[in-house]
Amino acid sequence: MKRLILVVLVLLSMTSLNSCMRKNSTDLETSIFNEDLQVEDYFRAEANVKYTYEGHGNEYASYSVYTDYISGSRVQLRYNNGGTEYVEVLENNNKEIGIVLRKNECYYREDFTQEMTGLTDVILKEPIETGTAWKSADNKKRYISNVGVKVATPSGTYSTVEVTTEESGGKTLSYYAQNIGLVQTVSRINNNRIFSMLSKIERNVSFAQDCSFFYPDVNGDKIYYRDKKIYFLTNDKTKQKIENEMKNLPVENFCKVLGPNVVINSLFINSKNIVYIDFSEELLTEMNAGAGYESMILQCITNTLGKYYCVDKVCITIAGNPYSSGHIEMKTDEYFTVDMQNCIKLQ
Repeated sequence: MKRLILVVLVLLSMTSLNSCMRKNSTDLETSIFNEDLQVEDYFRAEANVKYTYEGHGNEYASYSVYTDYISGSRVQLRYNNGGTEYVEVLENNNKEIGIVLRKNECYYREDFTQEMTGLTDVILKEPIETGTAWKSADNKKRYISNVGVKVATPSGTYSTVEVTTEESGGKTLSYYAQNIGLVQTVSRINNNRIFSMLSKIERNVSFAQDCSFFYPDVNGDKIYYRDKKIYFLTNDKTKQKIENEMKNLPVENFCKVLGPNVVINSLFINSKNIVYIDFSEELLTEMNAGAGYESMILQCITNTLGKYYCVDKVCITIAGNPYSSGHIEMKTDEYFTVDMQNCIKLQ
């Protein structure tokens, strides 16, 4: 079983060109191999696109990919195979395409395109011709094993470049089509055969995430929450989406968590799994609350962000300084803790 899971991870890591490739005609059109191709022909970042792959041989062989962010020569892709969700950042650099960052179990949305990790797992390299070879990040032999290979998938038939990755007990074959990217992977390891085929390309679509938003009631003694879907287009800022929702009310008899002029200056999670959120000074000036009600508002902010990022610690600052009001004084890096007691879910 562990071996099968490892095979699936190999398969998924080879999908890294999928949602960033553009096809200029219908999905059913047959693509023709061009002998003068460069890696950039397989690395054309496209916003608001979703690729869906149909898999066989393992429960995780089917998956979808969405383009989170595009920045210069980098693109951030989000993968979901029904069992986990993770992101990869790819870069087109010096005639090769490589994975420069990978975040496993990443269920929140954050822009990682500017991070530097030192990881570069090259998945395609020039010249695009049979025999071009290199090593993967984990030192496996990887090479272009054939060109002009015809591959039939549910989304169409393509003329592809075949890339082979060898490992103990077998190999994985990945097939890339011009202006599309990855269209198929086939893994044959220890008599197990697992494959994934491109089944559908959807354009002009948004990415939906579930998020729970918390609100204090007008009586000031209970906190309520409602699950909502937030819809993102490529390059949308998560902090802006959350700010907008915190200024809305689900029904009457609740108070807004943020005043109309409050701005979220920054929002991120650090390496210690603590969420940091920095507000403009209007968080305080527009709050107009006593000590008890202020605590409830801060608890609503903490619970909302803690649940979204799947953590229990949230550090709240004002204009870059520790949170400080007439009732509550926080120290540098001191955090609030998620507390779901006495929180009531709205239907």
